[in-house]
Amino acid sequence: MGSPWKPLLLLSVISGLADFARAVAGRPVSYAAVLRMKADSSSSSSLNSRMRLRNNHGVGSSSQDWPPFSRNRYSALSSQEDYRSEESEEFGPVFIQEPDDGIFSLDSDDKKVIMNCEARGNPVPTYSWLINGTVVDTEADFRYSLIAGNLIIHNASEAIDYGRYQCRAENSIGTVLSRDALLQFAYLGAFSGRARGAVSVREGQGVVLMCAPPPHSPEIIYSWVFNELPSFVAEDSRRFISQETGNLYISKVQPSDVGSYVCQVKNTVTNARVLSPPTPLALKTDGVMGEYEPKIEAHFPQTVLAAKGVTVRLECFALGNPVPTITWRKMSGNIPKKARLRKSQAVLEIPNIQLEDSGSYECKAENTRGGTAFRGHLQVYTLPQWISMINDTQLDSGEQLHWECRATGKPRPTYRWLRNGEPLNSQSRVEMVNGELIIHRLQQADSGMYQCIAENKYGAIYSSAELKILASAPMFSTNPFRLIATVGKDVSLECRPRASPKPRISWRKNDRRVQPSRRIMLLRNNTLRIINSSRSDEGSYVCRAENQFGSAELTTVLLVKEPMRVELSPIRVEVTVGESVVLSCKVTHDPSLDVSFLWLLNNQPLNTQQEGGHFEYIQTSSTADMMIRSILLKHAGKYGCRAQTRADSVLAEAEHLFPGPPGPPGVVIVEEITDTTATLSWSHGVDNHSPITTYNVQARSPVSLGWQTVKTDPEPVTGNMESAMAVDLNPWVEYEFRVVATNGIGTGDPSASSRVVRTKEAVPSVAPVNVRGGNGRRHELVISWEPVSEEFQNGEGFGYIVAFRANGTRGWKEKMVTSADSTTYKYRDETFPPLTPFEVRVGVYNNKGDGPFSEVVTVFSAEGEPREPPSEVQAFAISSSEIKVMWKPPNPGPGRPQGYEVSSWKDMEQEEMGKKKRTKGNETTMLLTGLDGNTQYLISVKGFNNVGQGPASSPIKISTKKNAPSLPPGNLMWIQEGNNVSLSWDPVKARDNESEVIGYKVLLRQEGRGHSQVMRTPNSAVVLTLPEGGTYIIEVRAVSEGGEGAASTQVRVLTSSGVRAKSGQLSVQNLPPGLAWTALFLSLVVPSFPL
Repeated sequence: MGSPWKPLLLLSVISGLADFARAVAGRPVSYAAVLRMKADSSSSSSLNSRMRLRNNHGVGSSSQDWPPFSRNRYSALSSQEDYRSEESEEFGPVFIQEPDDGIFSLDSDDKKVIMNCEARGNPVPTYSWLINGTVVDTEADFRYSLIAGNLIIHNASEAIDYGRYQCRAENSIGTVLSRDALLQFAYLGAFSGRARGAVSVREGQGVVLMCAPPPHSPEIIYSWVFNELPSFVAEDSRRFISQETGNLYISKVQPSDVGSYVCQVKNTVTNARVLSPPTPLALKTDGVMGEYEPKIEAHFPQTVLAAKGVTVRLECFALGNPVPTITWRKMSGNIPKKARLRKSQAVLEIPNIQLEDSGSYECKAENTRGGTAFRGHLQVYTLPQWISMINDTQLDSGEQLHWECRATGKPRPTYRWLRNGEPLNSQSRVEMVNGELIIHRLQQADSGMYQCIAENKYGAIYSSAELKILASAPMFSTNPFRLIATVGKDVSLECRPRASPKPRISWRKNDRRVQPSRRIMLLRNNTLRIINSSRSDEGSYVCRAENQFGSAELTTVLLVKEPMRVELSPIRVEVTVGESVVLSCKVTHDPSLDVSFLWLLNNQPLNTQQEGGHFEYIQTSSTADMMIRSILLKHAGKYGCRAQTRADSVLAEAEHLFPGPPGPPGVVIVEEITDTTATLSWSHGVDNHSPITTYNVQARSPVSLGWQTVKTDPEPVTGNMESAMAVDLNPWVEYEFRVVATNGIGTGDPSASSRVVRTKEAVPSVAPVNVRGGNGRRHELVISWEPVSEEFQNGEGFGYIVAFRANGTRGWKEKMVTSADSTTYKYRDETFPPLTPFEVRVGVYNNKGDGPFSEVVTVFSAEGEPREPPSEVQAFAISSSEIKVMWKPPNPGPGRPQGYEVSSWKDMEQEEMGKKKRTKGNETTMLLTGLDGNTQYLISVKGFNNVGQGPASSPIKISTKKNAPSLPPGNLMWIQEGNNVSLSWDPVKARDNESEVIGYKVLLRQEGRGHSQVMRTPNSAVVLTLPEGGTYIIEVRAVSEGGEGAASTQVRVLTSSGVRAKSGQLSVQNLPPGLAWTALFLSLVVPSFPL
């Protein structure tokens, strides 16, 4: 069972005070420290306000393509926060880290407790601590020491140090108190050593074994040991361990329960464990307990208090025979869906408890003898949470302070106030009502740190703020000040000094007091306003501010200039999309003033860098031109040129429309659909400043190649129309439609497509094409056609009507083919002979009726498979692995062969074991290869066509020739003379089972090339002429009736390109010296044979 205690206090073990001081001194505010701050604490509100003040000092900047405007200030507006520097400004303490609740283990080796506290402020705050409202005297009690703001307690003990702690931070501005933190001590005592008496019950009776835990803090977890460790009691519907009392409940004792029971408790903080003395459980011998109704022995309290968000566990267990069943219900409403039943329904667990989970809960125990129930109330409370907090405030002396803090909580929070850490009481000037603080007629003594505390009986939260009472002589930020205006415009001369209390204001011009008139007025905010200014209003104006602390003056020099005039041309321009135009902005102004320009489009600054190079800006001292290249539709709108000097700002505007192709029409709606028409409607799109002349209606279907223009009624569809009828559509086809608009500039983008609709069904109107026939088996009539595409089927239930009749007959036979994808129909009749001519036509139909037939064509019935075998079959052995077979086709007639199949098998094998080979057409010869040498084969031939195979010819016998010699020519010798090579070798002698040698084949190949030259000779010598320079490879094979024998060893001969051998220049290779000349002589006398 998880403990709800979550220690938040840092309980660290440190080696010494000096090490800790070095670790803490000069420590920056860490990210972890910020994370430890609570949102509802005073440190949160104060720190956020300080950080907001600091962050507001930064001013963002942005750049643009245009010359910058004059940024001169027209008034001396300022505030108390201007030019304020946090590093130099004094402010009261603001908590960065406050102490947290914690539990300290008394079993710890180091008896030190550290309570953390840290605050910022200027001057740097000092710290003190309170325990249970009493100041901790760190000077007098050696057990306490302060390191920075942290309180260290040495040799901590529960008797002295248990309680609530608060950190107090103060500087010259004021004092603040932290939230209080509860320090507890974790320990677990020992059970009493006194022996426990045995418990004797009858079989079937219920029993409760008491744990009686020792002193402990905080919560403990209970478990029971049966007889000896590690045998623990397993909880089920009959046995239950209460985590409230620690007792073991057995609803119905069985003989297996007899034994010794020990209660084990575990501290949730220290993990320490202790065991109770054993409690023996025995059975009485005076009989078995009969059945009895349930009795609830363990249950949750009558009233359960729980904090919002925690997990609540309600216990309920009963004794009884038979074992009772536990059920739960909520008296008002349903048990929350998130609730779970644990321990055989003895525990109702509700996680993340909320206010709506409050109410009365009932557990009921029942068995066959009866039932009983217990009812209690679950009450959820919430700690206070801030709705609004107080913030740092600066006021003048004599003004009124009004602060209000608001918090939620259950019970509803009450409020109290602190000033500099001390309770604030109501006085004649101070009012405190329900979180509101009002102080009338503020005095300098009212400055300091204030805290609003919202609390209920479950907790308290703090909100802190600093009150500053201002007292200063008037002061202006700038002096003197220059203001330029134009003739006829109103001018405002502002006077806003910094001062406390508010000063008295007076104005003078050129050392003469300004007298208000119809044209010159002094406003409530001390601004001097001049209506319809003229040159006579020029001069030096002085604003004087004074209070009891002093006075100050602000001089404003007013200059009145002639107004500026701006001309923008052209006012209207006729340019179409894709062309270019130049807009010119010319200014007439006082030459003593610099002018800056800003171009606008639709009242927004025009940024040329973000427009893809379409805009180019050119400026001189008094003109600013804007070139627009390759105009787009989006460039149309209201163009403005704003010219500005230090005196005034003038805007000239012109509307420019750039015609282009129209935009897409509105979405197309299908109003009505028939088998061949669709009535469509749409709404006009934007014409982009050129009237729409026509609309083009397009359609798309699953069988079309994209979008296609369809015929319409009317034709054409003019630009003022918003509906039309698409005609000549195909029935029973899914279509979607769109509309494209055209104007004098071009054709625009299409509209969004309509929803997909299907035209109505109709009788088919398209007949099948390419009706033909033929093939098939004997007595079959095969009719085929090209299927009608789905686009022309015109409805569901589409099929074909196949009609045929023998030539010369009158009645048609009709057969229905129900598959729309069918392309063939076969009709069989044993009565008609092969190649009987038929008249054939194919029609179509669907659920709406019959459609047209195709043209009548003549189709012949099948002629059947071949009826006779080929004749005059002959076979000739070509080599040891090849046999050539020849035959004549059968007599002409029905069943003409389309090809022939030759079967070959060995004399001692079955025909099925042999090989079959077919001709590519009506060839009457075939070469069989891959046969075994010196073997007798049987060969037969049969014809075949699309229908089947005909009878085979009678087998004939033929034997392959003996195998070629297996030995290669050996002892190759050659003599090279220039490009001529004389080559000789030992004759090859065939073995008994090999064919006799009838000659030799000499292969000559140039290295790097695939082509070989071949020479044949009946002798064992040959003279070769090498055609050109390079390396040549030569090999020799014996030739016999059985084919070619094995190849000899390759000979490599090298010749030089372009060099002829001189007379008598010889090269003898691979010959013994004594035989070289003999070999040369022999090679010269060997006759040569043509290749």
